[in-house]
Amino acid sequence: MPSWLSLYYDEPIEITGGKGNRVTDAAGETYLDFFAGILTNMIGYDVAEVREAVERQLAKGVVHTSTLYLLRGQVELAEKIARLSGIPGAKVFFTNSGTEANETALLLATVARRSDEVLAMRGSYHGRSFGTIAVTGNKGWKNSSLSPLNVHYLHGTDRELPAFRGMDDAAYIEACVADLRDVLATAVTDDAACLIAEPVQGVGGFTMAPDGLLAAYKEVLDEHGILFISDEVQTGWGRTGSSFWGIGNHGVVPDALTFAKGIGNGFAIGGVVARGDLMDGLTANGVSTFGGNPVSTAAANATLDYVLDHDLQANAARLGPVVLDGLTPLASLPTVGGVRGKGLMFAVDMVDPGTGAPSPKLAGAVLEETRRRGLLIGKGGLRGNVLRMAPPLTLTEEEAREGRDALVEAVRAVDAAAR
Repeated sequence: MPSWLSLYYDEPIEITGGKGNRVTDAAGETYLDFFAGILTNMIGYDVAEVREAVERQLAKGVVHTSTLYLLRGQVELAEKIARLSGIPGAKVFFTNSGTEANETALLLATVARRSDEVLAMRGSYHGRSFGTIAVTGNKGWKNSSLSPLNVHYLHGTDRELPAFRGMDDAAYIEACVADLRDVLATAVTDDAACLIAEPVQGVGGFTMAPDGLLAAYKEVLDEHGILFISDEVQTGWGRTGSSFWGIGNHGVVPDALTFAKGIGNGFAIGGVVARGDLMDGLTANGVSTFGGNPVSTAAANATLDYVLDHDLQANAARLGPVVLDGLTPLASLPTVGGVRGKGLMFAVDMVDPGTGAPSPKLAGAVLEETRRRGLLIGKGGLRGNVLRMAPPLTLTEEEAREGRDALVEAVRAVDAAAR
């Protein structure tokens, strides 16, 4: 395996089993999962509805045929997603991952606009491929300065910078829009392809633009005919609680949105949903060998039905404050630089108690402490110092309180040892 494949924990764990919202490792230790395989096990583990749907497909003896043949499950899933997207005349193309979904969306936009110029957000992450690394605004995930695209980065999640510090939402949005207009006037040609943005920046540490900023951006983009792509790989399917897609918090419908991760509940599937004219704009042949295969779409159909039937968006809205209200007091600790969240997405910034500088070391220490308390969480952020929590949408109130309290204890233990 390559050296750049990193593992969590001083003594890495192998997860060998799971039930509900808990997993078990090879040593027999059980953990409440507050990271869900990087937001992928969206409705937990060993879900009967998903397992049975996959087993029914396997029993047919057809695991794969490719998009050269009609795939009933794929069509059914596309119809559901198109309807839920809110995009007029929407069409769906399935891929294997979020990275590939974003590559496809960028292809649609650059072909439609006949331009290689793309706007992206500082602090963003869109995938690990050549094109998606090019539009990623997070230096820790950029391996090369080479790029197939001409990218210009915008503000939106960086209110801690001296230029914006102390601004309220309205003033910050006004400043960001003014900067966008300046970028378009000074650095971008008249036929720029698109803006791609995450409503909540996942790898960036669950940082987010104030509600309404992306709608304000889209007003300016529309003046120039520039398309808007919402990267919903981490924010889709009701996770933010207040809307089914993260972009809904901004009150705007994008030209295209990308999805992956949670929709398969562990099975590999992603895709793009876009305006029909945009999706149909590619002139060369297209096929997806594995994208939307019969087994993955069986899992995804069952997962999406489960999310809708159990109104898990409402569950995220109800339990989000249970966790966040308990985490917020941590912001008073010398080792905590900030606490934030939306729905079932939470983040805690760990900083050096003496200098206030981001501290990846302390973030790693908290991971070890939460593990000892039977809780799995993640970490990320521009500087690797952000604790990230995104439990399954099937979280119960009892589990929400259990995970919250374990995290609070872990952060306080690390804080006490760091002083």
